[in-house]
Amino acid sequence: MTTIYKISPRSEWEAAVAAGTFTGAPVDLKDGFIHFSTADQAMETAAKHFAGMDDLVLVAVPAEPLGDALKWEVSRGGALFPHLYVPLDPALALWVKPLPLGPDGAHLFPELQP
Repeated sequence: MTTIYKISPRSEWEAAVAAGTFTGAPVDLKDGFIHFSTADQAMETAAKHFAGMDDLVLVAVPAEPLGDALKWEVSRGGALFPHLYVPLDPALALWVKPLPLGPDGAHLFPELQP
């Protein structure tokens, strides 16, 4: 199983759970797909797009149930990033964990599975 990761403000994720669907953050809506990262990409994504932001969650999602709506596309540095072209059912999340800031200002990640 391949696991992909979404970083989200806690309030946005909680609203999605309450609504039963996650349509994405403003950047996702602008780009027309939900941005995800692999285990190897998540820390750099947090540093680049969420620097200094607190009260975030990290959502782990299995890639396989997303089917053809999940596309692996070239992005930052030529790497393939997972992009979801339909809303996400929050019930698919394997887990949701806090993504706090450490003393150095970098986010403290749990152990990630590829």
